[in-house]
Amino acid sequence: MLSRLLRAPLTWVAVAVLAAGAAVGLWWFQPWKLVTDTEVDDDLTVVATPAPPSAATSTTSGATAAPAGPVVVRSGEFVTHEHDTTGTARIVRGADGRLRLELVGLDTSNGPDLRVWLTDQPVRNGTAGWRVFDDGRWVELGRLKGNRGDQAYDIPADVDLTGLTSVSIWCKRFAVSFGAAPLTPA
Repeated sequence: MLSRLLRAPLTWVAVAVLAAGAAVGLWWFQPWKLVTDTEVDDDLTVVATPAPPSAATSTTSGATAAPAGPVVVRSGEFVTHEHDTTGTARIVRGADGRLRLELVGLDTSNGPDLRVWLTDQPVRNGTAGWRVFDDGRWVELGRLKGNRGDQAYDIPADVDLTGLTSVSIWCKRFAVSFGAAPLTPA
């Protein structure tokens, strides 16, 4: 009976369909990423702590002079969404005026098709915040370089940060946030 079943063309069609389905399922879900980590160690910007205003740093108009070196303009701590996520996000303005997003001490799960997004959505705790970041305005800075460590992403000069108040580690394939951080002015 088994030998007759193996000789039937319909059996081989079924085997081929099952094999193709398994291959697509493995590619789509990438289950091995649940047990693998990618560590990143980008060089982060060294920023000086701003000194309190004094007579020496004030201009004649009463405003304080801008620091000459890099400064943190926005920052926030990650909250967990779909997967446990910790770390700090900060936007740093370099001495040359360019902006970059730095993820400091990021620790999250690995996953398929993870992206780094700046968004206009508020960060919500729990499941209420999982799927909101693609509802409004967002700017993709690139694929997540790794699920652990320090990493930096240049923010293109034409990106207007007005209204972009959070950063999300976004799984584009399943339209869900792994974790997000509010970006509050420093």
